[in-house]
Amino acid sequence: MIWTNWARTVSVTPVRLEQPASEDELSDAVRRAVREGHQVRVVGGGHSFAPAAATEGVQLNLDRLDALHRVERDPDTGHALVTVGAGMRLRRLNRILAERGLGMQNLGDIDRQSVAGAISTGTHGTGARFGGLATQVRALTVVGPDGEVARATPTERHDLFEASRLGLGATGVLSTVTIEAVPAFDLYAVEEPWPLDRILECVHDLVADNDHFEFLWFPATHRALTMRNMRVEPEQHSGSSIGRRGRRLAGAARTFLDEEVLSNGLFEVTNRIATAFPATTPALGELATRALTARRYTAPAHEVFCTNRRVRFREMEYAIPRATVVEVLRELAAWRRSSGENIPFPVEVRFAPADDVWLSTAYGRETAYIAAQQYWRLPHARYFDAAERIFTAVGGRPHWGKMHTRDVEYLAGQYRRLPDFQRTRAAADPDGVFTNPYTQRVLGG
Repeated sequence: MIWTNWARTVSVTPVRLEQPASEDELSDAVRRAVREGHQVRVVGGGHSFAPAAATEGVQLNLDRLDALHRVERDPDTGHALVTVGAGMRLRRLNRILAERGLGMQNLGDIDRQSVAGAISTGTHGTGARFGGLATQVRALTVVGPDGEVARATPTERHDLFEASRLGLGATGVLSTVTIEAVPAFDLYAVEEPWPLDRILECVHDLVADNDHFEFLWFPATHRALTMRNMRVEPEQHSGSSIGRRGRRLAGAARTFLDEEVLSNGLFEVTNRIATAFPATTPALGELATRALTARRYTAPAHEVFCTNRRVRFREMEYAIPRATVVEVLRELAAWRRSSGENIPFPVEVRFAPADDVWLSTAYGRETAYIAAQQYWRLPHARYFDAAERIFTAVGGRPHWGKMHTRDVEYLAGQYRRLPDFQRTRAAADPDGVFTNPYTQRVLGG
């Protein structure tokens, strides 16, 4: 069996693939692999661009560990604590939460990943006050190399909790994840094309004034698609014409940005044209941004956060200090102009607050995320190399699940808690059962 990830950047032939249907079966699968001398890696939705799940040993697929275990109230905060199987896909989790009047505090822009894969690679959304998925985790159960199951929380096996809620699966296999959910809310969304220079002139105000702000800049143009979202109570806008129109759009066809520009066959066609005829790329980018008329609507938060990405691409994303975002984008634009590189895919720019998760790309600093994306049929190496030089010059941290060339020597200078992680991992997995070449490169050991 050859396993290939969604982006077709990684292919590997594991000795076998196992799909345990219970925690006991998961423990047995790990013990069996260790007895046979195999390393073990877990695959979720296969949406990592990096070879995080690759192994020539035993690959575990947790899709059958997707049950809702319990919903309870935190006795201290009164917030809902939702425990699910680690293999549950985010799309199903969002449905389960919505049925109970709950939701995630923040989400990334796709919902095809497993819960375990999303938190383990540092999946994040956007919003100056709302952290990534790992910040929403309140407990884990981790299967170690001996097959034993350990429960880890902020107060119980604290170090294992910190190293496992974002650690590329290097401390063991996650079996269940407990997430702190919030009451369901809607997002009032405003999507508009803006000149890039206008965004850069007031980007910090846009981040501060909106609950969630991001934009997509087409590098061959001077224009971008802006997305400003504000949190509202469900139905707050339902009596307005904007609210009624927005709910129809969200429920039936989503927005033009999602379904027509980024996701469906039209964008595939424009990328194929740009691949065959590079001179058309600027005009196609202008078409994509100018075709979007200003749009305002209200919809359940998870419907606004998450989009469908059906057009295949490659991606490098770096977390940089938020204060440097304007200079970094201007430098990237200058490189694109001087190089003439053919880049029909947009650059995605998002924002996050500082957090305290040991290996979070936003650890200890307010962060801007810049994602360089390239259509999969086009060469990406020169573009990504140039972007990486620009990002690392300001102390950028690569997304753990996306393409980059950094190693543990560089990353040790970016993560002051990396030694704590390494110590905890060595105690949890002294023989390196849960390692692969990628984790060795970025985490050491």
